Amino acid sequence: MSKEIKTRQVHKDVKALDKTMTGMERVKRAYVRTKESVEGAQPQERRYASPTEYAEDKTERGADRAAHEAAHQARKQGNRLVDKAKEKHRISKETKEIRRSARGEGSSPAHGEPSTSPRPSVPSGRGEPYQPKEQMRKKAQEQAAKQAAQKKAAGQRAMQRASQQRISQQKAEQQAAQFRELPKQTIKTIDRGEKTVRTAGKTGQTVKNTGKGTIKSAAKSVKTAEQTAEKTVKTTKEAAKTAKAAAKASVKTAEKTVQMARQAAKAAEQAAKAAAKATARAVKAIIAGTKALVSAIAAGGWVAVLILIIVLLFGGLLCMVGGGNSSTVSPVSAEVEAYEPVIRIYARQYGIEEYVELIKAVMMQESGGQGSDPMQSSESGYNTRYPREPNGITDPEYSIECGVQALKDCLQSAGVENPVDMEHIKLALQGYNFGNGYISWAQSNYGGYTAANAAEFSDMMAERMGWGSYGDKQYVPHVLRYYIFGRIPTGTGSGAIVQVALTQEGNGGDIYWSWYGFDSRVEWCATFVSWCAEQCGYLESGVIPKFSLCSDGVDWFHARGQFQDASYVPAAGDIIFFDWGNDGTIDHVGIVESVTDGVVNTIEGNSGDICARRSYSMGSDSIYGYGVPAY
Repeated sequence: MSKEIKTRQVHKDVKALDKTMTGMERVKRAYVRTKESVEGAQPQERRYASPTEYAEDKTERGADRAAHEAAHQARKQGNRLVDKAKEKHRISKETKEIRRSARGEGSSPAHGEPSTSPRPSVPSGRGEPYQPKEQMRKKAQEQAAKQAAQKKAAGQRAMQRASQQRISQQKAEQQAAQFRELPKQTIKTIDRGEKTVRTAGKTGQTVKNTGKGTIKSAAKSVKTAEQTAEKTVKTTKEAAKTAKAAAKASVKTAEKTVQMARQAAKAAEQAAKAAAKATARAVKAIIAGTKALVSAIAAGGWVAVLILIIVLLFGGLLCMVGGGNSSTVSPVSAEVEAYEPVIRIYARQYGIEEYVELIKAVMMQESGGQGSDPMQSSESGYNTRYPREPNGITDPEYSIECGVQALKDCLQSAGVENPVDMEHIKLALQGYNFGNGYISWAQSNYGGYTAANAAEFSDMMAERMGWGSYGDKQYVPHVLRYYIFGRIPTGTGSGAIVQVALTQEGNGGDIYWSWYGFDSRVEWCATFVSWCAEQCGYLESGVIPKFSLCSDGVDWFHARGQFQDASYVPAAGDIIFFDWGNDGTIDHVGIVESVTDGVVNTIEGNSGDICARRSYSMGSDSIYGYGVPAY
């Protein structure tokens, strides 16, 4: 019986089982090592380019963990089933062998197959004790527990991506191939484990697909969030722009308010200065008048003295109260004022001392007191020391002496009676500019000076001499703007026609040319003046004519002796005529609104093709003259 007990056979059976378990263990360890090496090769920290990439990576990792965990649990359950099947098969086989041994029945292993029959617990020839059933079971349980612990530790460290899942499936297939030589029941159990693994794989794939869907949903959510954020930022920027614009508008408003306040203060300051200047001018006018009065008394001109007193009283009062025409006289320069003592010496010497202010006005227009020939007397017949050519005189005092003599001749030729005889003074002044030949020509052909005949004479002489121009056609108004007695208002005016004209500001011309009787557009400045006169009843009463040609209006006022040249100081309601080319042709007409500080303010039709308010300086070259209605 001792020969039948072969300890070596038993150990061979145990070793056969150990080899199977050892193979599984090696495969698992190789899997763990491969996984750890892959994990060790992965970077410890990853930086993401955007929130979307971070969300996708995190969701994918969660899906991988879920898939690996499902696969691990499936493998774990399959291994347990395999272990139970093997244990059950081994115990069943041992039990049969023990029973055979107890009955004394021997069994011999098949050819080439090691014996797995257990032997009674008797000493073997090598002194190796036989392991009873309980010890074998305990050892198998401990080994199974150890394997379970190792699997659990391996599962806790299993953190890899979807590519590693395929490796685990291949490892599972290799394990299944090693177990194919086991009994059919064990193989079926392993097949079930493989199916479980495959099911777990499918479950993992499902989880992965779900994870991908979640990633896509997350990406969409992130994208939606980004779009919402962009819209919010855009809205915020627009709100900021609106606030900024409002702030700028507030700042601009404040700046405008400050600027308006500054302008108001500046205007007040200028008004104060203007008042001071007006007062100074009034005082200067009184002084000048007093000087002229003294000169007139010395000369015995009592009529002139009376006129001077009236003019001085009226002019001084107007200056003091700040009348609309109080500032129409432009002051002469300091250089001209410096020459007054010399002017007075030669004016007294040649018997025209009462005309000192007129001489100063002429010097102001000729040179402003500048240069060595301030009276521009080089070409006069009284220059016998220097060449008779422009600026030939190089001695200012000699220039003044020659100029005073030339002006005296003009005053006498024109028949000037006193410093306020403006009708004849205008003729004399234009003669000083053109030469004495103009005075006789104007008296013979027109009875005196007019702006129109001054322009005619200039053109005639320019053509005769072959020059481009001859003299200054507007010389008279240019000089009189500096002469105090030439700025006395002479008209009474009418505010009614001005008020009517102002109500039409901004209108086009169809109303006025249609009213006049034209079927289509014409140059309508004159029809506008006529329409305004009609509204006031002035056409019916014959105060203003109905005219559509500017020249017709000038002729009408000339025929009645109611036309004044550009030196005239107009009143509100006077009709102003313009000569844009300064060639004697009447180009435009309007209504005088007011005269303030040397500026003529008007309301005109067809000015920029609308009714508009305009302003011109007194004595402007563009002003031809004024029609003065007998209101």
